[in-house]
Amino acid sequence: MFPDKLKQGGEIRVVSPAESLSIIAEDQRKLAIQRLEQLGVRVSYSTYAEINDESALSQSIEKRVSDLHEAFNDERVTMILTTIGGFDSNQLLRYLDYDLIRQNPKIFCGFSDITILSNAIYQKTGLVTYNGPHFSTFGMKKGMEYTWEHFRQMFTQTTPYFIEQADYWSDDRWFLDQDNRQFYTNEGYTVINEGSATGRTLGGNLCTLNLLQGTEFMPALENTILFLEDDEMTIPQTFDRDLQSLIHQPGFDQVKGLVIGRFQKESNVSLDHIHAIIKSKEELSNTPVIAQASFGHTTPQFTFPIGGKAAIQASGQKASIQMIEY
Repeated sequence: MFPDKLKQGGEIRVVSPAESLSIIAEDQRKLAIQRLEQLGVRVSYSTYAEINDESALSQSIEKRVSDLHEAFNDERVTMILTTIGGFDSNQLLRYLDYDLIRQNPKIFCGFSDITILSNAIYQKTGLVTYNGPHFSTFGMKKGMEYTWEHFRQMFTQTTPYFIEQADYWSDDRWFLDQDNRQFYTNEGYTVINEGSATGRTLGGNLCTLNLLQGTEFMPALENTILFLEDDEMTIPQTFDRDLQSLIHQPGFDQVKGLVIGRFQKESNVSLDHIHAIIKSKEELSNTPVIAQASFGHTTPQFTFPIGGKAAIQASGQKASIQMIEY
């Protein structure tokens, strides 16, 4: 079930299922709203988006769930965009009204900790969700062109298109210093295993996705292309075991391909590490694997659907990713 694309006069509702809007600087909020309004939509905040209970890890489950339900139930809202990631979106899973969500399909977009919600909502309702920028991402002054173009294309068009690599990438704390940024030349996709595949798109942040293992909220892995990334808190050893844990899940033997997002510098997960880890797993020997893709916790990032359809090709040092249904 694909949600309607953004339309002129629609509304984007900003919700905070993890960290609060209160940590986002006012100037970054204003810039984010200005950018999004270029799509001909208005932007609103959910009732409790800015609540910040400093005595707890996050705001109450009841308030976060209430905001999500309100957004899905509001006929004016066409997109639900998360404020930022965090650590505890999985607290919400048993409290969400999946019938309400199914009956009121809307675009739901975010990444990082939001991986838990986008994949669970898809599994429980069949609604295609999206791994893409947060509301806070649009408060970035420099280096946003690629992120913006892929976001716009995903939510305003319907024809298949190829995801070209960005010309540059960055891994600095842009939200602390918007003017002094460091950008690096992007060398493009790296082919780890050759091959081609077409399948449903699933994934996001690997360590977060793995929290769904063994639950009713875990999507089926058969006939999928998995888009996987991890953040600065991982190291080569944890990426290895997190990937192995996913490989052990039912249906992984029918996964058609892997696309791995660029790792943050602080993780110290090098391209050599990725190559060695993939090659060490016999289960992946016949699976096409592409690395260094522009999504995840480095910038810029493309948006991809959870439950859509994509095709990948990897041969020699040439690779392509095509979004077919989104």
